Amino acid sequence: MSGHSKWATTRRQKETTDKKRSASFTRLARAVTIAVKEGGSDASSNFKLRMAIEKAKQGNMPKDNIERAIKRGTGELEGETIEEINYEAIGPENIALIIKVLTDNKNRTVSEIKNILSKSGGKLAGSNSVSWMFDLKGVIRINDAKSQIKNLEEFQLNLIESGAEDFIEQGQNLEIHTQINSLAKIKETAETQNIKFDSPEIEYISKKENQIQIQDKEKIEKLLDALEENEDIEEIYTNIK
Repeated sequence: MSGHSKWATTRRQKETTDKKRSASFTRLARAVTIAVKEGGSDASSNFKLRMAIEKAKQGNMPKDNIERAIKRGTGELEGETIEEINYEAIGPENIALIIKVLTDNKNRTVSEIKNILSKSGGKLAGSNSVSWMFDLKGVIRINDAKSQIKNLEEFQLNLIESGAEDFIEQGQNLEIHTQINSLAKIKETAETQNIKFDSPEIEYISKKENQIQIQDKEKIEKLLDALEENEDIEEIYTNIK
């Protein structure tokens, strides 16, 4: 079974301050707006929008904020022009980074990312410099899977029939990887069994993880924390183990 490379677990575990909550709401709202612009405002036919709304709800984003983000996507409300961009970078100890941003000012964002990276000895890299080290997959995470699922083997077999490719057990939790076009079906299969799970996501999963030394961990975590605090950065993916 493969490992996973997304710097998301610590974000979920951190204490939420007002500043972090505000930045989180900005990210969530922009994701909803982008999804509407790409696929329309009907969540029943726009799976990306459905995922963005679910994620916003799980992030305790007020309903009014979600509705305004949808209206900005349809043009009913004026708002900033948002671009979705992936930047590739090399961090300390040659770790690979894919930094997904939703920004209303590309020049500002790239300047800020360069500044954060340079402080840790990292740098931006060219297109496909590190993305070839990752696969783009659909991901569903089930918390307390072992307590929710009576027969784990049978459950996994059902999901394999729906298109699941890989299962990663992390203590009591379970992470499911699938091809992107199978993600909606996997979600529906889990829902029919009344399984509670995090909002499905499309993520970059590293093909081979980089084992970092203990003495380098603090430096890398400091970089990732600094990137996370930038409200233009929606997600950060790495190949660290």
